[in-house]
Amino acid sequence: MNIRNPVTALMVSLSLFGCASSSHPGASVTLNATRQNPGQIGNVTLADWGKDTGFSFFISGAPSGASLPLRLYAFVNQGRCQQPGPVAYAMNDKVTTERQPVRGWAFSRSAPVALSTLLAGEYSVVVRTAATDGSVDIFCGDIPPASNPK
Repeated sequence: MNIRNPVTALMVSLSLFGCASSSHPGASVTLNATRQNPGQIGNVTLADWGKDTGFSFFISGAPSGASLPLRLYAFVNQGRCQQPGPVAYAMNDKVTTERQPVRGWAFSRSAPVALSTLLAGEYSVVVRTAATDGSVDIFCGDIPPASNPK
């Protein structure tokens, strides 16, 4: 794997976070590719928007054969990736993505839940392909617990 791709993904994620964040701190979640999407990398940055949380995603790719334009669905699930629970928040009002010049895809979503709630519980973020592409989970990442609970 070329080291420039993960660094580029991190830079894009951080720049998206800067645009979407408020004066409140956010969190970063590494998205791990599933067996259906091997070799890909991803990251999502969570931003505190008061009663809502903003999510800025960057992924390096989707399974070959996925139809274009790429349509991805995003969810916050209860539980961790290793032991997923039910969907807590579906973030699918808009499902299109935007191809990035750094060989990847970016998209953003929001969930009607405070970031502090997500950081205080056990939640994970899941990225899934559209039904026309098999409704396959292609990334999952555990939301880290808050380091300084209030």
